[in-house]
Amino acid sequence: MNEVPNILWLEEIRKEDIPSVGGKGASLGEMASIGLPVPKAFVVTAQAFRRFLVATGLEDTLFQKMEQLDVENNEALEAAAGQAIASVIDAEMPQKIQDDIKAAYHTMSPEEMIVAVRSSATAEDLPDASFAGQQETYLNIKGVDDLIEAVRKCWASLYGARAIYYRSKQGFDDRSVNIAVVIQQLVHSEKAGVMFSSHPVTGEPLTIIEGSWGLGEAVVSGTVSPDNYIFDQRTEKVVDQLIANKKVEILPDGRKGTKVVEVSPSRQDAQVLSNEEVARLAMFGKIAEDHYGVPQDVEWSIIGSSLYILQSRPITTIGMANGKNAPLPTGAVQGKVLVQGQGASPGIATGKVVILMDAKDIGIVKEGDILVTRMTNPDMVPAMRKVKAIVTDEGGMTCHAAIVSRELGTPAVVGTRNGTGTLRQGQLVTVDGEKGVVYEGAVQAAPAAATAAQPVAAAAPVITATSVKVNVSLPEAAQRAAATGADGVGLLRIEHLILGLNKTPNWFIKNGKEEEFILELYNGIKTVLDAFPGKPVWVRTLDAPTDEFRNMEGGEDEPIEHNPMLGWRGIRRDLKSPEQFKMQVEAFKRLWNEGYDNMGLMFPLVGHPDEFIQAKAMLAGWGVDVEKVTLGIMIEIPSSAVLIEDFAKCGIKFASFGTNDLIQYTLAIDRNNEHLTDMYKPKHPAVLKLIDSAIRVCREYGVECSICGQAGSDPVMAEWLVDHGISSISANIDAISKIRHAVARTEQRILLEAARKNNAL
Repeated sequence: MNEVPNILWLEEIRKEDIPSVGGKGASLGEMASIGLPVPKAFVVTAQAFRRFLVATGLEDTLFQKMEQLDVENNEALEAAAGQAIASVIDAEMPQKIQDDIKAAYHTMSPEEMIVAVRSSATAEDLPDASFAGQQETYLNIKGVDDLIEAVRKCWASLYGARAIYYRSKQGFDDRSVNIAVVIQQLVHSEKAGVMFSSHPVTGEPLTIIEGSWGLGEAVVSGTVSPDNYIFDQRTEKVVDQLIANKKVEILPDGRKGTKVVEVSPSRQDAQVLSNEEVARLAMFGKIAEDHYGVPQDVEWSIIGSSLYILQSRPITTIGMANGKNAPLPTGAVQGKVLVQGQGASPGIATGKVVILMDAKDIGIVKEGDILVTRMTNPDMVPAMRKVKAIVTDEGGMTCHAAIVSRELGTPAVVGTRNGTGTLRQGQLVTVDGEKGVVYEGAVQAAPAAATAAQPVAAAAPVITATSVKVNVSLPEAAQRAAATGADGVGLLRIEHLILGLNKTPNWFIKNGKEEEFILELYNGIKTVLDAFPGKPVWVRTLDAPTDEFRNMEGGEDEPIEHNPMLGWRGIRRDLKSPEQFKMQVEAFKRLWNEGYDNMGLMFPLVGHPDEFIQAKAMLAGWGVDVEKVTLGIMIEIPSSAVLIEDFAKCGIKFASFGTNDLIQYTLAIDRNNEHLTDMYKPKHPAVLKLIDSAIRVCREYGVECSICGQAGSDPVMAEWLVDHGISSISANIDAISKIRHAVARTEQRILLEAARKNNAL
């Protein structure tokens, strides 16, 4: 694995590159790779940001100040955020990073191109947390000096009060989150907006598109109540539309920044999109959804007849309708309607109105209030977490208030136009977030008319003989992973726990803090085990290349390797660093001794049975009963696939294909090399032959054979694997459902073909 440079171009980025380019950057690269019309761009990588922190000495001081921070103390939160932001902005950016940004900017266009500078944090746009609006975007930037200033401000925004608060509440450690910055050609939109490729609450095949004049920021921020169009994918027709009164638009302002201007009267009530444009947008949304396998939240822009896709992220709110509050009961509602708008997040809530006109006044918001404001912004998220419902004057289904409300499971009504003017401070109201109505007082519903009881058929769970497991990287994701119904964890990466500490294992050894390291591992793994009681959890021992350790505290002792991917990593590192290996084993021992016998240990980058035998002997020497615990290996080097029978004879209980590395090692191709992108083929005949052969041997010896690489999240590959007799498949969290269905279809086909064959005899 080569060291990640300061700059990556859009053409060389894929979804697996989130640790380097963040959610936004990875999504742009992925969309460009499938042919969607994405404006040209490059990314200042997260590694460049981390090098900046290390070079300036900020890495230690920043995080130390946040460790004991009470994010519910608004005064302390704002003070800590202010200090952190000032520290980042005032620090000198290393000259090498500045030079690389300048070179890339001039390569993108010899003239000084006008660009958008967008933050892209490495923990954003996740399937269960959008991090909507938590970091900054700077539009209409021109010239090198202004560009570098905007990059620095994007970095600083990682430590804004709203971002620190949101990470804390989502369970993300500040140390583990980095930030990349996307530099993208600015599209001078005539009209722009946001699209949900499927309904953001129910998941129905209804594409919802919202649009207004000018830049899309007006729709995203809720500055304007946009037009709303609903396109039914089944009939391929626009089935509903709401043409809003669009009083303002956001436009570029000179050579830096944007301005809000009034829309001419003739355009305020004019329809933004034609039916043909709606259909074309819906088609692009469906392409993105099919590619990712989950519904997408897409930002778009139109100039003349040219349509551009600016961003795509997973919709995080489908199926969250029954969050904090129950839906309104059926029957006629007995109550006076005070204001109406769009139902943006379903549910019902009753409480007292608190009108918030400025985010700096969020201290007036109490638990259980009904928040009423002109529009929300990310600074209001702490208040949004407290309230029972949210009502806004402006905005639509895709604005900040709507997205965050759905993620929180809080009822919301947006685009009421006059909520702040009609409702009164302290007034008791009831909010219906599905119908988009605010009623006076506590609403009572009349009983629904009695009807004959009708049997309701519940969807049966999909059962498969092939185990469908899930990959987990962070303990915070354990509950969400378990909620998928996965049959266990096929890969728990512990290096993410260690990298989050920002200190190498050797640092803990040198400083006599081994117990601190062991407890971090123990607690992180235990969290995942507790989420999967009675189900297998395969924990992979440390696999961190030297270049990932070098920028951490204690990394000064790391060797400099020409190609870390082929270097001192995986089991080969542990075998030569017994003190480091022993700390890991101590955490495993404690868990086994406490009865977590569902935990299996998986050794990475094992190339020869001798390495497995040596590791097993070291475990035994440290008091592990190696005959009673479950030990296995990763198959990610061709030699381990070729020698799998020898491994089976040595006593492995399971083996799992790490396809990302297996493909690279087999084909001698670096998947991060833009010159070789089209040659990186997960289904290359040589790769498939190695996998097929290893599966056959594992079945012969009764060894469970699995896959945990990216290919395991591909339904087409899953079908092939089931056809070839694999025992289990471990996929990413967001892919479990589609992989389960792909496995079930394949198993049913195999059974059907066998039955037909028998009947024909």
